[in-house]
Amino acid sequence: MKKRYLPGLILLGFLCFNCAEKEIPETTLVWDTWGVPHISSDNIEDLFFAQGWAQMHNHANLIVELYGNSRGKGAEYWGKGKLQNDMLVHTLGFSELADEWQTKQDPEVKAMFSSFVKGLNAYAEAHPEAIDEKNSVILPLTTKDVNMHAMYVVFTRFIGGGDLGRIQQWPDMGSNTYAISPQRSSSGNAMLVQNPHLPWWGEFTFWESHLNLNGKNMYGSNLVGLPGIAIGFNENLGWSHTDNTIDNADTYELELKDGGYLLDGERKEFEASQKTIKIKENDSTWVDHTFPVMKTVHGPVVNQTEDKVLAIRMVGFDRPNMSLQWWRMINSTNFEEFETALKMAQIPFWNVMYADKDGNIFYLFNGLVPKRSEDAWSYWDRIIPGGKSEDIWTDVHDYADLPKVKNPANGWLQNANDPPWTSTIPPSLNPADYPGYMAPQYMPFRPQRSARMLLEDESITFEELVDYKLSTRLEFADRILDDLFAAVDASTSQKAKEAKTVLENWDRESDADSKGMLLFYNWARKFGPWNDSNYSKSWSMDAANTTPDGLADPERAVELLEQAAMEIEGKFGDLATPWGDYYRINYNGKDLPANGIDGSMGVFRVAWPGDADENNMYVGGGDSWVGVIEFGDQVKANVLLSYGNATQKDSPHNGDQLELFSKKELRTAWFTNEQIEANTKSKMVLQEGTFVNRE
Repeated sequence: MKKRYLPGLILLGFLCFNCAEKEIPETTLVWDTWGVPHISSDNIEDLFFAQGWAQMHNHANLIVELYGNSRGKGAEYWGKGKLQNDMLVHTLGFSELADEWQTKQDPEVKAMFSSFVKGLNAYAEAHPEAIDEKNSVILPLTTKDVNMHAMYVVFTRFIGGGDLGRIQQWPDMGSNTYAISPQRSSSGNAMLVQNPHLPWWGEFTFWESHLNLNGKNMYGSNLVGLPGIAIGFNENLGWSHTDNTIDNADTYELELKDGGYLLDGERKEFEASQKTIKIKENDSTWVDHTFPVMKTVHGPVVNQTEDKVLAIRMVGFDRPNMSLQWWRMINSTNFEEFETALKMAQIPFWNVMYADKDGNIFYLFNGLVPKRSEDAWSYWDRIIPGGKSEDIWTDVHDYADLPKVKNPANGWLQNANDPPWTSTIPPSLNPADYPGYMAPQYMPFRPQRSARMLLEDESITFEELVDYKLSTRLEFADRILDDLFAAVDASTSQKAKEAKTVLENWDRESDADSKGMLLFYNWARKFGPWNDSNYSKSWSMDAANTTPDGLADPERAVELLEQAAMEIEGKFGDLATPWGDYYRINYNGKDLPANGIDGSMGVFRVAWPGDADENNMYVGGGDSWVGVIEFGDQVKANVLLSYGNATQKDSPHNGDQLELFSKKELRTAWFTNEQIEANTKSKMVLQEGTFVNRE
């Protein structure tokens, strides 16, 4: 008997000896000097566990606060100030929808979410000191929290943001993006610019990470609280998103009758129920707030008067696999795989701009566009009288129907939140080929500036592309100053002539040291660059990037300049006060000169004002994540996460990149093993469900 088993024992010993010789795969978490996690694993579960752990390390309190709000329990946790938000979450039915999504989501999504949440909770359990006492009640976190938070962000801030009145405080919601083909690139490599513009707070906060799954590198950003990468690149390709001019939410005004509402002249019953929210009054007392939740065939009721209600209808409630589509996109190795991911049509909003190592560039007016009964954009771009059932759309357009451009003859693509028709100049897409409700027709000054920089450069270097991304020149100033100067020359105003001298010497930039920007900004706010009636030549699709132009009322323009000059002189004592003396960055204790302004004046480097005091105005949002990527034999990427990669109060990375922002600089994305090793601050390994430091 023993002799029969001897060969097997010898073989087992040989195998075990070889196991000892080979390195057992580990899941590692390397922190670089900017607080960016570089995560490597051989399996998806540990990869997303590590991403959850790392995200919690950098944003623990922000995450639990966001999830608490998205649960619709903010009032229960933090008091009455959260009540309106909670009521919206319950009115839109996110809790019930999350339950439905969790039954329908792809198994891979479920695995991603489950592992991500385990990582979040494991960090919280290992580091309870990282969670503020007022936030600990929210723990533990669940996969339902991830789903509800995704719904909250996508539906209430983007798809339905305008209809729900939740984005009106943003001076310039949106983003920029470029794709440069080899024929327009001096190196012969395709290049990409990623540049979302969002507020610098709350659910709009971006987080940067680098994932490596079985040797496949994936780099980029996502909003805090969400797993994966939503704007990213790998060795072969990359993409960015911008807010598109899509209309995929409609608000209907319905007349009431006998406790119901009218549709096609007939009374219909509401689908009615009640919800109860707990409101925290003090540490030991809560009160109940019960309110009605009503639905029509259009959608949930979001407002009501004595004789009318408003009901909202949004796309995307039937698309539970957004995260899977982003995961497929970042795992693609060529355009065909990437387009297959796009055809999943799970991401209901946002343009897609793409470039790859093979030299392809591509733009897609991405999203779920309803198939509508009326063809005109103007019919739907309003509160719709809800009396007609034919206005209640049910289907959306397929991927094949959406505007898209691949490898255009001009060699570049741009989007700065303008409609798809001006992704190239001259346009390669014709609005007449699409339904009138697909997208409006206009091209504001920011996309005009965007296109102009590319039009004027036949051979673009990587360094030039970085400069274009950081450009603070005002297209509006280039367009209107000649007309303003002529109007001043024809006037008798000495103060306007003094102001003209300052503006003639101004570099037409909004850099911190630009002298004349403050004066011009004060005049432009009074003038209204976005008001087409202020120009003698209105905007035209036939001259999309050179109109509007001229002054409709030169005398008024001079009077406004005179007023602006007197105000600046009275407050600052000098018409040539540098822009950065007034416009500042005030974030986590940092006080730095700012540059840029909101995009309405045609600035590509967007930094819109958030608040102001007697002496200064402060940046509140704009350039958030920035990536400039070249797809050569080895990926080259310069990036910036303007406010840093952490929000924890004691983190050294809370605001540590703002000095680069202030100086208009980017940093290198450490993507290769050599780069990571040269810039490692610490290294951790996953052991028994937690991360431990490795010396």
